[in-house]
Amino acid sequence: MSDPFGHYSRYYDLLYQDKDYAAETAYVQSLIERFSDGGRAVLEIGSGTGKHATLLSAAGFDVTGVERSEEMKAAADRRVQAVTEPVSGHIRPALGRVRFVHGDGRTVRLNQSFDCVLSLFHVVSYQTSNSDVRAMFETAAVHLAERGIFIFDVWYGPAVLRLRPSVRIRRMEDDRTHVLRVAEPDMNLSQNVVEVDYTIIVTDKASGQVEELQETHRMRYFFEPELRFFAESAGMDVIHCEQWLDGASPSSETWGVTVVLQKRASRS
Repeated sequence: MSDPFGHYSRYYDLLYQDKDYAAETAYVQSLIERFSDGGRAVLEIGSGTGKHATLLSAAGFDVTGVERSEEMKAAADRRVQAVTEPVSGHIRPALGRVRFVHGDGRTVRLNQSFDCVLSLFHVVSYQTSNSDVRAMFETAAVHLAERGIFIFDVWYGPAVLRLRPSVRIRRMEDDRTHVLRVAEPDMNLSQNVVEVDYTIIVTDKASGQVEELQETHRMRYFFEPELRFFAESAGMDVIHCEQWLDGASPSSETWGVTVVLQKRASRS
């Protein structure tokens, strides 16, 4: 599978600068504390530029982030350096440890166990084939301690089919750059996949230079029975589902659903 964030990663933080990472991290922390019996060791698959991981570490969690995009991992490393470098002669470390490694969530093996595995911002939905989903779930299970939990969010099938994806335009800018992104979706109903063609137009404000990028992201939407099947195949059980952030029961009105799996206890 090619990296869908090849060019996109350069402007990722700018495009999502209004995303409320603090609220999302507090939400994820509440799920961890609710379902993991006080565990503090967290593995994040698809850690991006490290915002969730860094905020979790500031809340006292020890976080290891796995990211397949070298550009995003480099941005995450810079973020950690920025929050731990000396300020007025003092070190301001995060309360927990945080590190990032380059790897693919389907194949990475760290020879370490964690209380919780996270995969946020629809990373699981980027696993469009059954083999990819199975591989990512196996990665989660391999790295979980007994009774550990796997928290992720996905595009929710009933809502996708009811609301249907539409063309979306997003404009964001900072002091140096203006970014216009056009997302044009195409549904493949036989595979439960939406192919989103992105056109990204980047303007350098100082020089007026314009760059146009084209990328396609393939996203899978899921239904609860198949998620239970993949979970059980990897030795885990679905223990909770809710709408992303608000905690309501999943419905056909929202695309984002949070799922919590728990690794089964080994038989003695």
